[in-house]
Amino acid sequence: MPDVVADGLRVLFCGINPGLMTAATGHHFARPGNRFWPVLHRSGFTPRQLRPSEQRELLSYGLGITNVVARASARADELSAEEYREGGRLLALKVARLRPRRLAVVGVTAYRAAFGDRTARVGPQERRIGDTRVWVLPNPSGLNAHWTLDTMAEEFARLREAAQG
Repeated sequence: MPDVVADGLRVLFCGINPGLMTAATGHHFARPGNRFWPVLHRSGFTPRQLRPSEQRELLSYGLGITNVVARASARADELSAEEYREGGRLLALKVARLRPRRLAVVGVTAYRAAFGDRTARVGPQERRIGDTRVWVLPNPSGLNAHWTLDTMAEEFARLREAAQG
């Protein structure tokens, strides 16, 4: 699954791993029930709701997308602890090279597993990778039902406001 990245982004969003539909289409967050694209728009990151096939437009807004783990799976719980740890190591190298202002990991469980931080919560983290500040966002999967579109958009908007400075 190719990343949508460039040097010096405002925010590099990091999904857990590609789902099967994402892998099949080559577009991040492609599953119809995934709320990433609606939340990105509602939070003010994009002026309109982009379709997964328009993912390259993110670069014009200073945004990008990558994943913690490259391997596609039907569900994130199919990934091993080792895959998460190795994904976190590779992600840190990628972030050090690309130098985004913020790294936003979508999914607190994935962040905890990838970076060995069992106490992490949604929001800004103490961790930095070089000069990049790290933020954890709620997972936009439709399976994450206790976060609504509105509450997710509020959290994404907090990140957007922090990334402007």
